[in-house]
Amino acid sequence: MVEARSALDAPRVVEESSSPKPASCGSSPEACGTPARSAPSFWQRVINWGALVKFSHSVFALPFALIMLLVLSRSRDVQISSVLLLVLCVVAARTAAMGFNRIVDREIDRKNPRTAGREIPRGVVSVWEAWALTLGSAAAFLVGSALLGPHCLVLAPAVLLVLFGYSLMKRVSSSCHFVLGMALACAPGGVWYAVTGEWSLKPIPLMAAVLFWVSGFDILYSCQDREFDRTQHLKSIPVLLGVRGAIGAAGLLHAGSVACLAAFGASFSLGASFWVGLSAFGLLLASQYVAIYRQGIACIDQVFFSRNGLASIALCVAVAVDSLSLT
Repeated sequence: MVEARSALDAPRVVEESSSPKPASCGSSPEACGTPARSAPSFWQRVINWGALVKFSHSVFALPFALIMLLVLSRSRDVQISSVLLLVLCVVAARTAAMGFNRIVDREIDRKNPRTAGREIPRGVVSVWEAWALTLGSAAAFLVGSALLGPHCLVLAPAVLLVLFGYSLMKRVSSSCHFVLGMALACAPGGVWYAVTGEWSLKPIPLMAAVLFWVSGFDILYSCQDREFDRTQHLKSIPVLLGVRGAIGAAGLLHAGSVACLAAFGASFSLGASFWVGLSAFGLLLASQYVAIYRQGIACIDQVFFSRNGLASIALCVAVAVDSLSLT
């Protein structure tokens, strides 16, 4: 569509350039006969900000936080205010992390053909707007943590450090995928600590499952950029091991994720609904590899978000059903 518009506009541009501009044209586009670009409305800005941080992808972190909350609600009285604050913290923390990522990666995104259409390189979101969204979201996370209790507030800055660290790690280490996994694993671990106020090994299996799951799908996603990352001296598992090796590593991590989820279900004596949900989770992860085998790496964008998002939602619904069956 862009090419077609450019082709249609070309004669008009040539015609205009052959005619002398009015002496009074000055710097005003309207005086020269060129319509000025109207400023986006407030709601269009909100849509652009949501697109910048992929707000809809909060589905990757939120279901596992809710899973931990559902399991804890079996033995503890969890207030609705705590639930809302926990959701606020998870969404705000992820938004801050994504905003920071888009800011520090804006020059890399501009050079990469796959990401050149993102909001900052395209000019629909300015850097100062991205900073405002990032800092505002970080502040919301800190306020939410404070309202949950001082035991949460004291650890909140460390959580933000991990979240922001991912965006810088790929410049120095191929382990960047695991930093992202650790960042999202903070969600169920944070819920446990916020509700119980206790340090415990009990949430570790679920946290490990999230770490392996996220690290695995981030490795698969990074396969698309292997050649670009290599030329820009960026670090990743696909650059280190090649595409075939990276796919194998991701497969092992996803198998480990399913195993950790099984350990989590067994440790909390979850019922049949959970095991059905875990089976669906494993099958959806496996289906990604079938698609990659049949269609190649080019299909990752198509299957990556839909199947991983659906997998996490399916597991959360299964735990909810299992919890409701006990009431």
